[in-house]
Amino acid sequence: METIYEVQRIRQVVMEETVDRNIVRTPEDGAEIARKFIGDDDREVFFVMCLNTKNKVVAVHRAHVGSLNASLVRPADVFKAAILNNAASVIVCHQHPSMDPSPSREDINVTARLVEVGKMLDIAVLDHLIIGGNTFISLKEKGHI
Repeated sequence: METIYEVQRIRQVVMEETVDRNIVRTPEDGAEIARKFIGDDDREVFFVMCLNTKNKVVAVHRAHVGSLNASLVRPADVFKAAILNNAASVIVCHQHPSMDPSPSREDINVTARLVEVGKMLDIAVLDHLIIGGNTFISLKEKGHI
């Protein structure tokens, strides 16, 4: 006789955090929110903002904590929070502890892959922001989305 497992519950841990602005209208708005959560981390953190149809942030999720200079993230880890929170779209972010927000080839490749998966799931990837200290780069503004 084989054992069959049934997944009965996927648990999310909810923590409340106050932010000055929770509607994202510009890349600057997204970067401001991301900085509040991951701006001072000493390792790369891949961060997901889940948005509703009015671009209001309904949830945030640390999809992956990497090393000093890398964060390898799986699309499943990025979209899990979006699906569980009925998000219409996401903005993904990560920070460079080096304080240089210049995108690497891997950053650009991950963005392309997430956009592709998002289309399959009908969850738009609006932007990928790379935070570097007080500056940031929007991969959408750079033409990668």
